[in-house]
Amino acid sequence: VDFRLEPGEVLAIVGESGSGKSVTAQTILGLTRSHNTFIEGSVRLNGAELTSMSEGQLQGIRGSQVAMIFQDPMTSLNPVYTVGAQIIEAIRAHDRSIDKKAARVRAVELLDAVGIPDPVHRVNAYPHEFSGGMRQRAMIAMGLALEPSVLIADEPTTALDVTIQAQILDLIQDLNKSRDLATILITHDLGVVAEVADRVLVMYGGKVVERGTLDDIFYDPQHPYTWGLLGSLTRLNQTRPHRLPQISGAPPSLLNLRTGSAFRPRCPHEFGKCSEVPGLEARLPGDPNHRDRCWLTPEQKKKLREVEGRIGLEAPVE
Repeated sequence: VDFRLEPGEVLAIVGESGSGKSVTAQTILGLTRSHNTFIEGSVRLNGAELTSMSEGQLQGIRGSQVAMIFQDPMTSLNPVYTVGAQIIEAIRAHDRSIDKKAARVRAVELLDAVGIPDPVHRVNAYPHEFSGGMRQRAMIAMGLALEPSVLIADEPTTALDVTIQAQILDLIQDLNKSRDLATILITHDLGVVAEVADRVLVMYGGKVVERGTLDDIFYDPQHPYTWGLLGSLTRLNQTRPHRLPQISGAPPSLLNLRTGSAFRPRCPHEFGKCSEVPGLEARLPGDPNHRDRCWLTPEQKKKLREVEGRIGLEAPVE
Protein backbone atom coordinates (compact mmCIF):
# COMPACT_ATOMS: atom_id res chain seq x y z
CA VAL A 1 0.00 0.00 0.00
CA ASP A 2 1.51 3.29 -1.10
CA PHE A 3 -0.11 6.73 -1.03
CA ARG A 4 0.48 10.37 -0.23
CA LEU A 5 -1.93 12.66 1.60
CA GLU A 6 -2.04 16.45 1.42
CA PRO A 7 -3.69 19.04 3.73
CA GLY A 8 -7.27 19.87 2.74
CA GLU A 9 -7.65 16.58 0.85
CA VAL A 10 -10.01 13.65 1.41
CA LEU A 11 -8.58 10.28 0.40
CA ALA A 12 -11.11 7.45 0.35
CA ILE A 13 -10.00 3.84 0.83
CA VAL A 14 -12.69 1.43 -0.38
CA GLY A 15 -13.17 -2.31 -0.59
CA GLU A 16 -15.02 -5.23 0.94
CA SER A 17 -14.55 -6.31 4.55
CA GLY A 18 -11.22 -8.08 4.87
CA SER A 19 -9.48 -6.15 2.10
CA GLY A 20 -7.05 -4.45 4.49
CA LYS A 21 -8.53 -0.95 4.86
CA SER A 22 -8.71 -0.74 8.66
CA VAL A 23 -5.41 -2.57 9.15
CA THR A 24 -3.73 0.01 6.92
CA ALA A 25 -5.16 2.87 8.99
CA GLN A 26 -4.36 1.26 12.33
CA THR A 27 -0.79 0.53 11.25
CA ILE A 28 -0.25 4.23 10.54
CA LEU A 29 -0.86 4.86 14.26
CA GLY A 30 1.05 1.77 15.41
CA LEU A 31 -2.11 0.07 16.67
CA THR A 32 -1.24 -3.25 15.01
CA ARG A 33 2.03 -3.65 16.90
CA SER A 34 2.45 -6.81 18.95
CA HIS A 35 5.11 -9.37 19.87
CA ASN A 36 4.19 -11.60 16.92
CA THR A 37 3.90 -8.81 14.33
CA PHE A 38 6.53 -7.77 11.83
CA ILE A 39 5.99 -4.40 10.14
CA GLU A 40 8.10 -3.18 7.24
CA GLY A 41 7.89 -0.13 5.02
CA SER A 42 7.66 3.56 5.86
CA VAL A 43 5.03 5.88 7.32
CA ARG A 44 6.20 9.49 7.30
CA LEU A 45 4.40 12.44 8.86
CA ASN A 46 5.96 15.83 8.07
CA GLY A 47 9.29 14.07 7.57
CA ALA A 48 9.17 12.03 10.80
CA GLU A 49 9.25 8.22 10.51
CA LEU A 50 6.41 6.73 12.58
CA THR A 51 7.32 3.04 12.21
CA SER A 52 10.60 3.49 14.11
CA MET A 53 9.07 5.47 16.99
CA SER A 54 8.72 3.95 20.43
CA GLU A 55 5.29 3.44 21.98
CA GLY A 56 5.85 6.52 24.16
CA GLN A 57 6.73 8.65 21.16
CA LEU A 58 3.66 7.41 19.29
CA GLN A 59 1.46 8.37 22.24
CA GLY A 60 2.52 11.95 21.60
CA ILE A 61 1.47 11.63 17.94
CA ARG A 62 -1.89 9.95 18.50
CA GLY A 63 -4.64 12.46 18.96
CA SER A 64 -2.43 15.53 18.80
CA GLN A 65 -1.22 15.05 15.20
CA VAL A 66 -3.13 12.05 13.88
CA ALA A 67 -6.64 11.33 15.17
CA MET A 68 -8.81 8.32 14.41
CA ILE A 69 -12.59 7.98 14.51
CA PHE A 70 -13.39 4.32 15.03
CA GLN A 71 -16.18 2.39 13.37
CA ASP A 72 -18.59 1.85 16.25
CA PRO A 73 -18.93 4.80 18.65
CA MET A 74 -21.00 2.76 21.11
CA THR A 75 -18.09 0.39 21.74
CA SER A 76 -15.45 3.14 21.48
CA LEU A 77 -17.03 5.31 24.19
CA ASN A 78 -16.84 4.16 27.80
CA PRO A 79 -20.44 3.63 29.03
CA VAL A 80 -19.71 4.53 32.67
CA TYR A 81 -18.27 8.01 32.00
CA THR A 82 -20.03 11.03 30.58
CA VAL A 83 -19.20 12.07 27.05
CA GLY A 84 -17.74 15.32 28.35
CA ALA A 85 -15.47 13.53 30.82
CA GLN A 86 -14.04 11.41 28.02
CA ILE A 87 -13.31 14.45 25.83
CA ILE A 88 -11.74 16.22 28.83
CA GLU A 89 -9.57 13.14 29.48
CA ALA A 90 -8.36 13.17 25.85
CA ILE A 91 -7.43 16.85 26.11
CA ARG A 92 -5.63 16.64 29.46
CA ALA A 93 -3.79 13.39 28.63
CA HIS A 94 -1.76 15.35 26.09
CA ASP A 95 -1.54 18.69 27.91
CA ARG A 96 -1.56 18.67 31.71
CA SER A 97 -1.18 22.44 31.78
CA ILE A 98 -4.89 22.67 30.89
CA ASP A 99 -7.00 22.39 34.04
CA LYS A 100 -10.32 20.55 34.14
CA LYS A 101 -12.37 23.73 34.00
CA ALA A 102 -10.66 24.97 30.82
CA ALA A 103 -10.87 21.48 29.31
CA ARG A 104 -14.59 21.38 30.01
CA VAL A 105 -15.09 24.72 28.25
CA ARG A 106 -13.16 23.28 25.30
CA ALA A 107 -15.32 20.13 25.34
CA VAL A 108 -18.49 22.24 25.15
CA GLU A 109 -17.03 24.22 22.23
CA LEU A 110 -16.18 21.00 20.40
CA LEU A 111 -19.65 19.50 20.89
CA ASP A 112 -21.13 22.73 19.58
CA ALA A 113 -18.77 22.71 16.59
CA VAL A 114 -19.92 19.24 15.51
CA GLY A 115 -23.60 20.14 15.80
CA ILE A 116 -24.62 18.64 19.16
CA PRO A 117 -27.70 20.60 20.36
CA ASP A 118 -27.53 22.23 23.81
CA PRO A 119 -23.86 21.29 24.35
CA VAL A 120 -23.67 22.93 27.79
CA HIS A 121 -26.03 20.28 29.17
CA ARG A 122 -25.21 17.46 26.76
CA VAL A 123 -21.60 17.47 27.94
CA ASN A 124 -22.89 15.80 31.13
CA ALA A 125 -24.78 13.05 29.28
CA TYR A 126 -23.71 9.41 29.07
CA PRO A 127 -23.16 7.65 25.71
CA HIS A 128 -26.43 5.68 25.98
CA GLU A 129 -28.31 9.00 26.21
CA PHE A 130 -27.05 10.01 22.76
CA SER A 131 -28.53 8.79 19.49
CA GLY A 132 -26.28 6.94 17.03
CA GLY A 133 -25.63 10.09 15.01
CA MET A 134 -24.88 12.12 18.14
CA ARG A 135 -22.43 9.47 19.39
CA GLN A 136 -20.62 9.61 16.06
CA ARG A 137 -20.49 13.42 16.32
CA ALA A 138 -19.10 13.09 19.83
CA MET A 139 -16.36 10.79 18.51
CA ILE A 140 -15.52 13.36 15.84
CA ALA A 141 -15.38 16.06 18.54
CA MET A 142 -12.98 13.90 20.55
CA GLY A 143 -10.85 13.36 17.46
CA LEU A 144 -10.65 17.10 16.84
CA ALA A 145 -9.98 17.98 20.49
CA LEU A 146 -6.23 18.44 19.98
CA GLU A 147 -6.50 19.96 16.50
CA PRO A 148 -4.67 17.18 14.60
CA SER A 149 -3.36 17.65 11.07
CA VAL A 150 -4.53 14.18 9.94
CA LEU A 151 -7.96 12.67 10.58
CA ILE A 152 -8.66 8.97 9.90
CA ALA A 153 -12.37 8.14 9.74
CA ASP A 154 -12.98 4.37 9.79
CA GLU A 155 -16.50 3.66 8.48
CA PRO A 156 -17.93 6.79 10.18
CA THR A 157 -21.43 6.29 8.72
CA THR A 158 -21.89 2.57 9.42
CA ALA A 159 -25.28 1.71 11.00
CA LEU A 160 -26.58 5.27 10.56
CA ASP A 161 -29.70 6.05 8.54
CA VAL A 162 -29.19 7.94 5.28
CA THR A 163 -30.25 11.32 6.68
CA ILE A 164 -27.73 11.14 9.52
CA GLN A 165 -25.13 9.76 7.10
CA ALA A 166 -25.48 12.88 4.97
CA GLN A 167 -25.10 15.12 8.03
CA ILE A 168 -21.94 13.32 9.18
CA LEU A 169 -20.42 13.48 5.68
CA ASP A 170 -21.22 17.19 5.40
CA LEU A 171 -19.61 17.73 8.81
CA ILE A 172 -16.43 15.87 7.84
CA GLN A 173 -16.22 17.79 4.57
CA ASP A 174 -16.75 21.16 6.28
CA LEU A 175 -14.16 20.39 8.96
CA ASN A 176 -11.73 19.18 6.32
CA LYS A 177 -11.91 22.49 4.45
CA SER A 178 -12.17 24.86 7.41
CA ARG A 179 -9.30 23.26 9.37
CA ASP A 180 -7.22 22.20 6.34
CA LEU A 181 -7.22 18.61 7.59
CA ALA A 182 -5.70 15.75 5.64
CA THR A 183 -8.48 13.16 5.87
CA ILE A 184 -8.52 9.42 5.21
CA LEU A 185 -12.05 8.06 4.82
CA ILE A 186 -12.36 4.28 5.05
CA THR A 187 -15.59 2.81 3.68
CA HIS A 188 -17.14 0.07 1.59
CA ASP A 189 -19.88 2.43 0.39
CA LEU A 190 -19.09 4.10 -2.94
CA GLY A 191 -22.09 6.37 -2.46
CA VAL A 192 -20.27 7.87 0.53
CA VAL A 193 -17.09 8.20 -1.54
CA ALA A 194 -18.91 10.12 -4.27
CA GLU A 195 -20.02 12.73 -1.72
CA VAL A 196 -16.69 13.77 -0.21
CA ALA A 197 -13.58 12.19 -1.75
CA ASP A 198 -10.93 13.88 -3.88
CA ARG A 199 -8.91 10.73 -4.58
CA VAL A 200 -9.74 7.04 -4.19
CA LEU A 201 -7.75 3.88 -3.38
CA VAL A 202 -9.53 0.61 -4.16
CA MET A 203 -8.15 -2.26 -2.03
CA TYR A 204 -8.49 -6.00 -2.49
CA GLY A 205 -6.60 -8.86 -0.88
CA GLY A 206 -4.41 -6.51 1.17
CA LYS A 207 -3.21 -4.51 -1.85
CA VAL A 208 -4.25 -1.41 -3.76
CA VAL A 209 -5.73 -2.66 -7.07
CA GLU A 210 -6.63 0.77 -8.45
CA ARG A 211 -6.07 4.38 -7.53
CA GLY A 212 -7.03 7.67 -9.13
CA THR A 213 -9.14 10.77 -8.82
CA LEU A 214 -12.82 10.53 -7.96
CA ASP A 215 -13.76 11.09 -11.63
CA ASP A 216 -11.25 8.44 -12.76
CA ILE A 217 -12.76 5.80 -10.52
CA PHE A 218 -16.41 6.58 -11.23
CA TYR A 219 -16.29 7.36 -14.94
CA ASP A 220 -13.27 5.46 -16.27
CA PRO A 221 -12.49 2.57 -13.87
CA GLN A 222 -9.81 0.17 -15.07
CA HIS A 223 -9.96 -2.80 -12.69
CA PRO A 224 -12.70 -5.47 -12.80
CA TYR A 225 -13.06 -5.35 -9.01
CA THR A 226 -13.87 -1.64 -9.22
CA TRP A 227 -16.43 -2.43 -11.94
CA GLY A 228 -18.06 -4.92 -9.58
CA LEU A 229 -18.26 -2.38 -6.75
CA LEU A 230 -19.77 0.25 -9.05
CA GLY A 231 -22.15 -2.23 -10.65
CA SER A 232 -23.60 -3.21 -7.29
CA LEU A 233 -24.88 0.34 -6.72
CA THR A 234 -28.46 1.24 -7.56
CA ARG A 235 -28.69 4.35 -9.75
CA LEU A 236 -31.76 6.58 -9.77
CA ASN A 237 -30.67 8.34 -12.97
CA GLN A 238 -30.42 5.16 -15.05
CA THR A 239 -32.82 2.52 -16.29
CA ARG A 240 -33.10 -0.28 -13.78
CA PRO A 241 -31.15 -3.33 -15.01
CA HIS A 242 -32.75 -6.77 -15.15
CA ARG A 243 -30.52 -7.70 -12.22
CA LEU A 244 -27.77 -5.78 -10.42
CA PRO A 245 -24.42 -7.22 -11.52
CA GLN A 246 -22.76 -8.89 -8.56
CA ILE A 247 -19.30 -10.09 -7.66
CA SER A 248 -19.44 -13.86 -7.33
CA GLY A 249 -17.56 -15.74 -4.64
CA ALA A 250 -15.96 -14.31 -1.51
CA PRO A 251 -12.85 -12.26 -0.67
CA PRO A 252 -9.67 -14.34 -0.36
CA SER A 253 -8.05 -15.40 2.90
CA LEU A 254 -4.87 -13.38 3.35
CA LEU A 255 -3.36 -16.43 5.04
CA ASN A 256 -3.58 -18.44 1.83
CA LEU A 257 -3.52 -16.19 -1.22
CA ARG A 258 -3.42 -17.91 -4.59
CA THR A 259 -0.67 -17.21 -7.08
CA GLY A 260 -1.19 -14.48 -9.63
CA SER A 261 -3.85 -11.79 -9.49
CA ALA A 262 -5.69 -11.91 -6.15
CA PHE A 263 -9.01 -11.19 -7.89
CA ARG A 264 -8.49 -13.96 -10.45
CA PRO A 265 -10.83 -16.60 -8.84
CA ARG A 266 -13.78 -14.15 -8.93
CA CYS A 267 -13.12 -12.43 -12.25
CA PRO A 268 -15.10 -13.55 -15.34
CA HIS A 269 -12.46 -11.94 -17.58
CA GLU A 270 -9.37 -13.74 -16.24
CA PHE A 271 -6.99 -15.29 -18.77
CA GLY A 272 -3.57 -16.95 -18.87
CA LYS A 273 -1.57 -13.81 -18.04
CA CYS A 274 -3.47 -13.49 -14.75
CA SER A 275 -1.34 -16.32 -13.30
CA GLU A 276 1.32 -13.62 -12.91
CA VAL A 277 0.96 -10.87 -10.30
CA PRO A 278 0.28 -7.54 -12.07
CA GLY A 279 2.05 -4.47 -10.78
CA LEU A 280 0.25 -1.27 -9.80
CA GLU A 281 1.11 0.65 -12.94
CA ALA A 282 -0.04 3.54 -15.12
CA ARG A 283 -1.73 1.77 -18.03
CA LEU A 284 -3.83 4.59 -19.49
CA PRO A 285 -2.08 6.66 -22.17
CA GLY A 286 -1.73 10.26 -21.06
CA ASP A 287 -2.73 9.64 -17.41
CA PRO A 288 0.37 8.78 -15.34
CA ASN A 289 -1.41 9.35 -12.02
CA HIS A 290 -4.06 6.67 -12.55
CA ARG A 291 -2.79 3.18 -11.70
CA ASP A 292 -4.30 -0.30 -11.65
CA ARG A 293 -3.43 -3.99 -11.36
CA CYS A 294 -5.02 -5.61 -14.41
CA TRP A 295 -3.42 -7.20 -17.49
CA LEU A 296 -6.31 -6.31 -19.83
CA THR A 297 -5.63 -3.50 -22.30
CA PRO A 298 -7.52 -0.19 -21.89
CA GLU A 299 -9.48 -1.00 -25.08
CA GLN A 300 -10.53 -4.41 -23.73
CA LYS A 301 -11.52 -2.90 -20.38
CA LYS A 302 -13.72 -0.27 -22.00
CA LYS A 303 -15.62 -2.96 -23.85
CA LEU A 304 -15.85 -5.57 -21.10
CA ARG A 305 -17.02 -3.28 -18.29
CA GLU A 306 -20.31 -2.45 -20.02
CA VAL A 307 -23.09 -4.62 -18.58
CA GLU A 308 -26.64 -3.80 -19.67
CA GLY A 309 -25.59 -0.27 -20.60
CA ARG A 310 -23.74 0.55 -17.38
CA ILE A 311 -20.43 -0.18 -15.68
CA GLY A 312 -20.50 -3.54 -13.92
CA LEU A 313 -18.95 -6.97 -13.66
CA GLU A 314 -20.29 -9.60 -16.01
CA ALA A 315 -21.98 -12.55 -14.29
CA PRO A 316 -19.96 -15.78 -14.42
CA VAL A 317 -21.03 -18.47 -16.87
CA GLU A 318 -22.78 -21.29 -15.00
